[in-house]
Amino acid sequence: MLKARNSLGVIFFPAYDWAISPTHPEREERLLYTQDQLIEEGLFDIEGITEHKPDVASREDIERTHFCFPDVDAVATRSHMVSAGGAIAAARLVLENRCQKAFALVRPPGHHAMKVVQGSRGFCAVNNEAVMVEWIRETYGRKRIAIVDTDCHHGDGTQDVYWNDPDVLFISLHQDGRTLYPGTGFPAETGGPSARGRTINIPLPPRTADEGYLWCIDHVVLPILADFKPDLIVNSAGQDNHFTDPITNMAVSARGYAELNRRLNPDVAVLEGGYAIQGALPYVNLGICLAMAGMDYSHVREPEYDERALRQDPRITEYIKALCEELPKLYFNPPEPPPDQREALVGGYWVRHKNIYYDTDDINEAQTESVRQCDHCRGVLRIETRSTRNPVSVGIEAPIGACEKCVEAAYGLLEQDQLKGGYRYIQFVDRVNRKYERYGF
Repeated sequence: MLKARNSLGVIFFPAYDWAISPTHPEREERLLYTQDQLIEEGLFDIEGITEHKPDVASREDIERTHFCFPDVDAVATRSHMVSAGGAIAAARLVLENRCQKAFALVRPPGHHAMKVVQGSRGFCAVNNEAVMVEWIRETYGRKRIAIVDTDCHHGDGTQDVYWNDPDVLFISLHQDGRTLYPGTGFPAETGGPSARGRTINIPLPPRTADEGYLWCIDHVVLPILADFKPDLIVNSAGQDNHFTDPITNMAVSARGYAELNRRLNPDVAVLEGGYAIQGALPYVNLGICLAMAGMDYSHVREPEYDERALRQDPRITEYIKALCEELPKLYFNPPEPPPDQREALVGGYWVRHKNIYYDTDDINEAQTESVRQCDHCRGVLRIETRSTRNPVSVGIEAPIGACEKCVEAAYGLLEQDQLKGGYRYIQFVDRVNRKYERYGF
């Protein structure tokens, strides 16, 4: 009998009752073909590889991560709660030492869901990885966590959630935002004033293949991880970089994904995108599972694989090598952002303005984000938001690890906003004292 070198827990949740439409790429068949493939290949007959059920995320799990307007029920379905719970279940397996590695094969995806949620963007309404990370820190205390997002689209939601958090390193490898949704993820985006260099974006040209991705892992990602020394590495394992994906333009193979995973060596992987439902996902997921389990994946081969056709253009190779020469400097010696992207210091708060479009639900939103300048913690967070769906509302958070002055400041902001009036909804989160309150007016 075959035996896994690393014990691996696999969590499945195909979300039978959730789809954007019956023919949309984000539908339940995304995982049903994978499930059949893994069973046919005898994956769960291997000693050390086990299948597990997801948890169901609670309302508190979502509210410690997101400001949801008007409330959690308005933006998250039962499937979203189970998908996020699947990520939590994966973390639980690893942190309880029941498995050395865990892979949450769940949907709906989540990495486009930002700190404020008023609907769905890029098929995402709840950020599964962020919900998982905040559950980990709520349950096990303050930890340093690295999230490496290998989805073809920039993980703009995860970047937004952790923009001001120095304890979370976010690295995103993605197709250049000049050529693909959401149009963000450029090197100059390096994190907020208290977390400069904790966001690293690696925008890659269309037709980047296995060679380019693996070069980035070796020359950017791994050196940064070695310095950051995370307690846990999480892979946002999107699979829409595959050469057959219908909505992207990359050239990665199933074995390339497996090799990337072997080198990255994550503790937990969580499925994100990937829409070549029959020709890619079953093989990519099989390769990732084998790599996480420390097993041979050299036999994994998708039906349309042609090594010569997928050979990376030498011009792309040279571009990526030049890019990778510069990117580590953004972590080791982060520069100030360009003036048009720099926060303004107003009354002791770092302020930035954001305009956000929810492409799935056709919502336009305008935000003003304020973070208290503090030498002892990352600072109390306040976001004022209005959108074409909801009137002006506000979210206030005393973050995990907040100092006494920032906790006091959070309650002061709450009192001030209540007295001021004019807000339709106020969501208040005190992570230090585990208080979650919501007000509607």
